[in-house]
Amino acid sequence: MPIKAFRLTENQLTPLDISASTLDGVTGTLANGFYTTFSTLAAGTKVLGLKSHLQRLYKPAEEMKLKPSANETILREQIAKLTQENLPNESRIRLILTKDTGDVYIAIQAFEPLPESVYQNGVHVITSQITRHDPRIKGTDFIAQSQAQRKLLNKDVFEILLTKDGKIYEGMTSNFYVIKNRWSSSPERNLRRAYRDQQEIASDEEQERPRNDVTLITAQRGILLGVTRKAVLKLARGLGLSIEYRPPLINEDYDEAFLTSSSRGVVPIVSIDDKSVGQGGVGEWTSKLIFAYKNYVIENSEFLLLH
Repeated sequence: MPIKAFRLTENQLTPLDISASTLDGVTGTLANGFYTTFSTLAAGTKVLGLKSHLQRLYKPAEEMKLKPSANETILREQIAKLTQENLPNESRIRLILTKDTGDVYIAIQAFEPLPESVYQNGVHVITSQITRHDPRIKGTDFIAQSQAQRKLLNKDVFEILLTKDGKIYEGMTSNFYVIKNRWSSSPERNLRRAYRDQQEIASDEEQERPRNDVTLITAQRGILLGVTRKAVLKLARGLGLSIEYRPPLINEDYDEAFLTSSSRGVVPIVSIDDKSVGQGGVGEWTSKLIFAYKNYVIENSEFLLLH
C-alpha cells in the first residue's frame, strides 16, 4: 500500500496528487499546521489514545478560533474507511490541520512493526543541539526545521535526541527516559553514588525521606507530552519505580535508557553518541516496561469507530 493523502471536508474526501515517498514528504507539500502520527493495532481495528491524538489537532485550532474543514466524528469515520484497504495488516497514519485555513488532511501508508530484534538488542542514538520552538504543540514547521538532522537517521542511527545546555529533553520523534539504580554492578559508580547519598544525609539529617533504589528520570517541561509517555509513566509507577522530572544530563551516568512513541512503543537505547549506556545492553527495567506496555496496549486500545 503506497502512501496516499487526502483533503477532508464535512462532505468529501479528495485525493491529493502527490509523489512523496514518506509521510514527512507529504507534510512538506502542505501549509504549516498541527499534526499527529500513529499506527493501528489489533489487525488494523484499534488505536491507542486516538482521542488524545485528535485533540492534538482540534485543541490548538479551537484556541486559534480556526474552523476545521471536518469535525472529529467525520475524521474518525474516514480513518476507519481508509484503513480497510490494508486489513488485516496495520496502517500508519498522519493527520494534519493547517493553521491558515483549517483544512484537514489524512496521509496513510502500510505499517510494518519494528522487528523483535530491536527490543531484544536495543538501538543506537545521537544527540543534536536543537529543540522545538513550541514544545507543547506538534507543529509541521518542526519537520522542516529538523530536515538536516533527519537525514542522519539510518540503519546505525535510530533516533536524534534534542538537547539544550547539556540536557537531553526528548527525541526528534519520541520521548526520552533514563533509569538509574542506586546500586549498580560498577564499584566506581557505587562509590560516587554513596558519596552523593552521604552529602544529602549530611545536609538534611533530621528529615527522613523514603527512597526507591530505582528511579526513572525524564523531562516534564520543554517537551511534547507524547500519548505513549503517559501510559509508560503509569506503568513505571506500577512496577515500583520512583519518577524524577528533569531533563537528564548528556554526561550523566545512566544504568538504562529508552525512548517511546506511538508507533514504536518502548525502545531500549544501548548507546548515545557512541558511548554505551550502562552495560551496553538492554536493561532489566526497560525489558519489564516493554513487556508491561505490550500488555497495556492490548487492554487499553480503542476502536477506530465509536460503538
